[in-house]
Amino acid sequence: MSERKKTTIILFSGDYDKAMAAYIIANGAAAYDHDVTIFHTFWGLNALRKEEKVPVKKSFMEKMFGKMMPRGADRMGLSKMNFAGVGPKMIKDIIKKHNAVPLPQLIEMAKEQDVKLVACTMTMDLLGLQEKELLDGIEYAGVAAYLADAENGNVNLFI
Repeated sequence: MSERKKTTIILFSGDYDKAMAAYIIANGAAAYDHDVTIFHTFWGLNALRKEEKVPVKKSFMEKMFGKMMPRGADRMGLSKMNFAGVGPKMIKDIIKKHNAVPLPQLIEMAKEQDVKLVACTMTMDLLGLQEKELLDGIEYAGVAAYLADAENGNVNLFI
């Protein structure tokens, strides 16, 4: 029996379209029986934020980061043609028209396919994010854990 292939993705971007691409690739790789890890760092952590406000104690700067960052995958902006929030509405209409899967559902699909969703703990500390503010069923680790997954990876992507 051959060993399963590994796909690892660093999701650094907080852009809806880039996160969507990362999750499409992750779900495709999982469907091809790859072990898949998505390591969410910096703005990529926004894809894992809960949409509802979670009451947590934060410093002034942590509160400012929290207010500036979108809460949840569905509120992320586009990398190009954001147009003060009109662009994401347009792309979501196109996604719906073409019966494509929107980002929040791609994240749920990834969880169902046992894609390992990892939140970078160092970045969480820097941005003042707490575990309570992120989706249930994800893992928390630092860069060393990602590198251990990526070391034997067949596909390693930075998005």
